[in-house]
Order: sequence, then C-alpha cells, then structure tokens
Amino acid sequence: MYSKIVAINDTWVQSGMDRQVLDADSRYYGGVTDDENGIAWPNHSVGTPATMAIWAAALVNPDSVYYRNEDVLVRLELAAQYMLRVQHEDGSISPGWTNFHSPPDTAFVVVGYAQVYQLLVGDDWLKQRGVTDAMRLFLERTIPVMLTGGCHTPNHRWVLCAALGFLHELFDLPEVLVRAEAWLAEGLDGTPDGEWTERSNGIYNAVSDIMLIHAARLLKHPELLEPVRRNLHMMVYLVHPDGEVVTEYSGRQDFGVKLNLSSYLLPYAMLATEDEDAIFEAMAVAAIQVMDHPGGAPINAAVRFLLDPRLQAREVSPASLPVSYNKLLNGDFPRADYLSRMDKAGHHRQIYHSRLHTDFGAPVVRYRQEDTSATLMSEGSSFLSLRHGDARLLAVQAASYFSPGFVPMQELTAYETGWTLSGQQTKGYYGPVAAADLPSTSHEEVSPWYLLPHHKRPLTHEQRHEIRVDVDRQEDVWRLRFRSEGPVDCMTQISFVFGREGRFTCGEYRQVNERVQCWTGGIARYESGIAWFELTGTAMDHMATSVRGAAHPMDAYTLLVNWMAPFDKTISIRMSPLPVSEA
Repeated sequence: MYSKIVAINDTWVQSGMDRQVLDADSRYYGGVTDDENGIAWPNHSVGTPATMAIWAAALVNPDSVYYRNEDVLVRLELAAQYMLRVQHEDGSISPGWTNFHSPPDTAFVVVGYAQVYQLLVGDDWLKQRGVTDAMRLFLERTIPVMLTGGCHTPNHRWVLCAALGFLHELFDLPEVLVRAEAWLAEGLDGTPDGEWTERSNGIYNAVSDIMLIHAARLLKHPELLEPVRRNLHMMVYLVHPDGEVVTEYSGRQDFGVKLNLSSYLLPYAMLATEDEDAIFEAMAVAAIQVMDHPGGAPINAAVRFLLDPRLQAREVSPASLPVSYNKLLNGDFPRADYLSRMDKAGHHRQIYHSRLHTDFGAPVVRYRQEDTSATLMSEGSSFLSLRHGDARLLAVQAASYFSPGFVPMQELTAYETGWTLSGQQTKGYYGPVAAADLPSTSHEEVSPWYLLPHHKRPLTHEQRHEIRVDVDRQEDVWRLRFRSEGPVDCMTQISFVFGREGRFTCGEYRQVNERVQCWTGGIARYESGIAWFELTGTAMDHMATSVRGAAHPMDAYTLLVNWMAPFDKTISIRMSPLPVSEA
C-alpha cells in the first residue's frame, strides 16, 4: 500500500510543475492552475496547496524519485509565497468559484498546510527553511479567522474543529480549544447506522470522517471516533460491485456523480491500524486499488503515511467483504420524532446560504447478490436504482402534475422478498387575510403582495395525493407495482433512467430527443456489454413529454411511461443471466 502511494504521488509531481504560473508579472505567479478553468487558486482540493502537499511528500521521502530535488524545492518556495500574497488581511482565503473570505475553506487549507509543515520541519534538510517559515506565517495569520469564523454546512464544523486542533498543536493557544469546544457543543449529527446529515457518500462522509479522526486526537476527545466508525461500517454496503460509490440519494453535489472509494483511504487505513479492524483494512485495500491521485491537501495519503509510520506497516490482514446482502439503513431511526420538533427550533424553516437537510436519516436499502446491486431510497428524486453486470438502471422516478415535479417517497417498508415505498403530498388554497391581521399598507394606494402576512391565511380545499410502489424481487425478475387513487385525471410520468453507455435494441418508442423517448409498446430491452434489462407493462395514457420541475438528466437515456390517475399498473424488469465468471 505504501509503495503504491509513493508511486502515485510521484506521478503528479511533474503535472504540478507544468501547471505552475512562472510569469513574474502575473497576479497568479507561483500558483498552480486548475485544469478545468486555467486559474490558480489557493483552495485545498485542486488548488495550489494540493500540489504543495504532493511536492513536499516527494521532497522529504528517500523512497521518492524526487527526494531533495532542488528544482521541486524552488517550485515549492514560489507556491508558498503565492499563498501568502493571496491570503486576505483577515487571514482567510477565497477559493474563487463559490465562497469568498471563507472560514471553512481556510480551515480545509489549515488542515492540509499544517500536516505539510509538520512533515517539512521534521526533515533535516536546511534548504527547506524558506518554505517552512512562509508556511508557518500563513498558518499563524489564519488564527483570527479560525477563532471567529463560521460555516455553511454541517461538515464544515468538523473541518473547523480539526483546523483548530492543528493550530493548537503548533501554537499552543488555549483560545483555539475554547472555539473548538463551542463547535463540539452542538453535538454530532450521525445516525446510529452511520449516516451523516448530508447523505453524501461520494464526498462529505469522508470529509466528516477524516476531520473527526484528527479532532479526536488533537482535541483529546476519543469519543468523536464512534460516529466515524459507524459511518465506515455503513459504507461497506454502499459500494456497487464495480467499486463505484452509491451517490443516488446524496444531498450534495456528488448526487449521481460517478465516484470511488479513494477519498476513504485515510479514514479506513487509520482506524484499521487504531482498531486492528479487518473489515476496515479490507476497505482500505479496496480504496487503494482505485486510487489514482494522492488526494487534496488535507487528505494527501503520502503526507499522512509519512507523518504516521504505523500506517506503512499494514499488520492487520484484510477480511473478505460481503458480496451478498439485504441491508436496511435507518429503519429504526426516529426521524418523524425529530422532524416534529423542528418548529420549536425557532428558525421557522428558514436557513440562509445552506439548507436544513430534512432528508437526514431517511431509510435506505442496499441489496446485493454478487454482480447485481440495487438501492432503494426515500426522500429523493429517485426511489430505485439497479445495476446488473454492465447494465445500469440509474434511477426510477415518479413525477406528477399534482405538485409539479418528482414525488419523493417518504416511507420505505421492507419485507422478505421486497419493499413498499410511498410518497404523500398535500396541496391547498388560501383564503383572505383577516382584517385584524392586515398591515397598514393594505389601506394605501399600493399594497404589495410580499407585505401581506401569508402565514395567517386560512387553508381551504386541501387535496391529497399518494403514489405507492411495491417492489417485488423474484430471482431474475423485479416487479414494480405502481398505485395511485388520484386525484382523478392527475397526469403521472414514470422515468426509467439508463446509463448512456448502453443501447435499446427492441421496443416501440416515440422520440422526444436524442436522450429521451416515450415507451409506447412492446418489450423495452436495454443492453450494455453482455448484460441486459427487459421491461414489460407499459401504457400511454397521455402525450406529455415532461413534467415541470422534473428535469431529465443530460448524460443518460430516459425512458418515459405516462399514466393517468387513478392507476394500478405493474412494470416487470427481467435481467439477463450472467456467466459464472462474472457473477
């Protein structure tokens, strides 16, 4: 594992040098540009600090081909000076494309920078002194923003705690501990089954995990590791057979994005070592197998493995990971009880520059039988995804004109051979505001709509809408029974979203565009590689090609089925047999 990490890190050294701005007249002089937009940024993930971590890990490591390479050292010095120039007077940095003067983004950099600084000062190569002095100055300048700065999202709190812990380790300031304790006093946000607030298996789970691992050690709070352990155990069941992480229901920007386990390498490797946990070791092995980059500044694997030599000697034998399971997550989580208390929180369901994440703790099922993998989800735009060999049914979605858009399934019940999901919606109308509640503007020449107390309008003619889906699994056939009692003539549209890499080989369709078609009859057969799905049971009750608020994805094929409520219809999905060698 260690030798592969060193090799991967070395692979990216020259790439960073090629992207470094060497024009002394440029405002970005010394910075390393982002491949996507050609601009040098001071952010932790794809910005200059990420490359600095790569260079530092190579410079101090005798096992690297760049060990004490003076050309790399010169580049590192230029980058360190760039970081000082772009650091704001308040000590913060601006990633550039989203957050400005950002305490949490500064915290990400602090966590990475501090580890790189510790790695460099631990080496006895005196020529690095210019770099370490510049890096220490940058870190010292961040102290004010780390002591006063806030966050946007749940995981940012744990990033700030980790950053404060590293600053305490470097500068021995009691006030940073006080600030960290203020964040920790809010309590941790993981369910007993291991899910974090943002339900972000592709990105922010791993962020919360590694940051709390650091915080547990630096702030002397070993109990912070417990929710991390739960999340890492949960993630064992949230990986498809090909190594792709389940992102079908994420509450963040990794939603539906193809990502792997590489960002989990350090949490798994560190806790496998700490706990002597064979499952964690197996997941660390799975992560290193798909890794092709050492990671951003806070999670550069080469840096951490050098700082903690215990990680280099993998003394725990990996266990066999499960390949057949039917796992219900958050089935017993008292989500309804928590949601019922929300009005007492006092925020009136208003939150700025973020979101409340009320889908936190919603039930999720992960099913796998060798090379067949399925996810059933509540509180998402999709309620089912199904993988079989190379064939990918990325999403099954129900949309309606009742409250135009996708109908999220709030309830998920598991049975021996299947599951039932249901989504309920209500929609009504609102009467006139009572005279006693009217503002003074209602008597003036202009009475703006936005000044009326809409929350005091009486509700009238409330309507209810429900869609239920029974998912029955019988060997190679999955049956989806859809039911709705109305309202009568409510147009409904079921979307089956398939991977763009496959193709439809039979069936009857009405083309909407090159990515979307209405399934009008016959057997719809989708093939990818040697695997296929065959769908039967369509009907076309109306001709709509979309539902407002229910956009079709750009990088997939979408098959539409149009029904009118009330309905009770079943669509069957038959899967191809797979060779023994693939199953």
